[in-house]
Amino acid sequence: MTSQSAAALRSRYVDQAASDLEENRRLQQELKERISMLKQEEALLTDIINLAERYEGFADASRLPEQSQDEQAAAKPKPKPKPKPKRASAGAGSRRPAPARAGAAGGPAKAGAEAKPRQALLGDLLTELLAKYDEPRLAKELREELLEKHPDRNPTPQVVRNTLESLVAKGRIQRHKQQRSVMYTLVKRDA
Repeated sequence: MTSQSAAALRSRYVDQAASDLEENRRLQQELKERISMLKQEEALLTDIINLAERYEGFADASRLPEQSQDEQAAAKPKPKPKPKPKRASAGAGSRRPAPARAGAAGGPAKAGAEAKPRQALLGDLLTELLAKYDEPRLAKELREELLEKHPDRNPTPQVVRNTLESLVAKGRIQRHKQQRSVMYTLVKRDA
């Protein structure tokens, strides 16, 4: 083997290795993004399972407390602040003032976190969007409209679909299948 052919071979190996490394980095980035999306989906599904377990004893779905059910789904860190009711037990029976007292005693970081207004729930926002239409809407269309009207929110398409499916399970919206498309409409309640 001549030195020129060895150099050419070495050059090809170096180019191939660089190309393989670049492809590997690209795949790693894609996997990181997918893992992040899966973690969001896991959190949503965990909340749905917790709600289902919490309210599975109810025979009549209309008796379910809609607001508290949605708040539990939106506020995943709910189970962590269990010490708050213990501190509030020194006061009378109301649990509402407890977070304000705990926030004031907790210092600036806790006070700032507790003083933030609660963000509207994704299920409620999607329900509001569906209420404007009589015809079925695609999840993609609903997500695009949500991003326009609420730029501070950026749920993944899968999170929007999961939320819509949880609303279907609750009986708040209906699913319609047309060929390979799945569309959603608001359930009209007779009052």
